[in-house]
Amino acid sequence: MSYVLGLTGSIGMGKSTTAQMFADEGCAVWDADAAVHRLYAKGGAAVEPMRAAFPNAIFDEQVSRQALKEIIEADPAALKAIEGIVHPLVGADRAQFRAETTADIVVVDVPLLFETGGDRHVDGVAVVSVDAATQKARVLARGTMTEAQFESIRAKQMADAIKRDRAHWVIPTHTQEEAREKVKMIVEEIREKLLHA
Repeated sequence: MSYVLGLTGSIGMGKSTTAQMFADEGCAVWDADAAVHRLYAKGGAAVEPMRAAFPNAIFDEQVSRQALKEIIEADPAALKAIEGIVHPLVGADRAQFRAETTADIVVVDVPLLFETGGDRHVDGVAVVSVDAATQKARVLARGTMTEAQFESIRAKQMADAIKRDRAHWVIPTHTQEEAREKVKMIVEEIREKLLHA
């Protein structure tokens, strides 16, 4: 029997780094963003259904995220149709990963876990969290988006305080040492639970 832990947190909170820490502890980590990349790549399961619905989103036999962004900007209703194609495929990818892994703890790394109701399909949830000023500084330091783009993404995500309230564990990520300490503690706690299940 394995324990499925949902790992989530808003943009710039340190989720990818923390996911790697769980992997270092011997957990199997499934990454929702990586799954979408696989589905959109050449030969990916989303290419043909997306071509049927949005032919101008396909470039070089793969789904262009930039084209999808432009389609959604022109017609916000398109988002629902895109999600209708992608979400079931992502779910199937996750189910296949879970079926194939032998790890005792499976970490599903999903940025919008609460927003999409994904927390109903896991045994527990860990949220990565840091103060708002650090979050903003981290994202802007990447140099990949403007402050306005960051604020727009943050506005679409559930507030950090609400995520922390709904989570079983909160992982502070001000320093890597602090985060690693908490990850080790969570893994020990879950393994203890599994022993006595």
